[in-house]
Amino acid sequence: MRLARPNLVGLLLFASAFLFAPPRLSAQNPDDMMPAESEAKAKQLIQAAIDALGGQAYLNVRDSTCSGRAGTFGHSGELNGYGHFVDYSEPPDHERQENLPKRNIIDVFAGDKGWTLDRGGVSEKSSAEMAKYQGDLQFDLHYILRHRIHEKDMIIRYAGPDVVELKEADWVELVDSDNRTIRIAFSRNTHLPIQENVELRDPSTDFRLEYRLYFSDYHPISGIETPFQTARERNGVKVFQVFLESCQYNTGLPSSLFSRESLEDRWAQTGKKDADKKARKEAEKEAKEDKQNADQSGSDSPSGSSSAGGSPSASNPPH
Repeated sequence: MRLARPNLVGLLLFASAFLFAPPRLSAQNPDDMMPAESEAKAKQLIQAAIDALGGQAYLNVRDSTCSGRAGTFGHSGELNGYGHFVDYSEPPDHERQENLPKRNIIDVFAGDKGWTLDRGGVSEKSSAEMAKYQGDLQFDLHYILRHRIHEKDMIIRYAGPDVVELKEADWVELVDSDNRTIRIAFSRNTHLPIQENVELRDPSTDFRLEYRLYFSDYHPISGIETPFQTARERNGVKVFQVFLESCQYNTGLPSSLFSRESLEDRWAQTGKKDADKKARKEAEKEAKEDKQNADQSGSDSPSGSSSAGGSPSASNPPH
């Protein structure tokens, strides 16, 4: 009995169908789409992302409490600082961040107002700090998905397929009334956001700035998908990274938490005591130094009394 020979031609044709077929991601070219079609495609992707994030539960978050670790990096990518924190948030623009475990460095933002508690007490945020906070809020992913996509002059369009962080993705591009461009990549598999790019100009130098934010390690909490890892780059250099350890939603945070009075109360409980303790230590140190100076001055003085007209004893050598 003769064994059947493999059909080599058929195998080659079968293999070539995969080797030379166009990539699946290039099936839809955004340049070939009409503006209305592009906008509809982009809005479809955005809605799918909102649904994946939790739908109405995500859109209607009243407050959140998250804790974790954060690291900041220098211009060359070196680690500048690392520590634990807890973040309280009341969308869209109320936030409170505290260092752990001491909770003696606290930043509070409440709309157009802000305050800081540090080792010197409570002070108002400067106009520059408030401008930065308001500016950063405009590019916050959740603020965009909950609010900015509904702005009247916001241009929304499909920006094409891609592979982002080794995941098949689709880009959506948004251009606001100030001609600032925001691009968000949504995973084709989960529909969740995995990257955000922001292009703008430095107001002081007019140089182009590009920020990239990466979102990963999503966890479902109270029906809301939450990225437990977030990284931020500026012009290709990592500047910030967060690793969340826990998160809670809609716990009923009191509005007073986002007030100056809450910081004053905290200062009265702990900060003022620390300041008083530091002041006492400084006073004790100064008193000790004064005593040492006085003792040194006494040992340097003549052993005989000058009021009696005497002179220093020749047997008393100078110090």
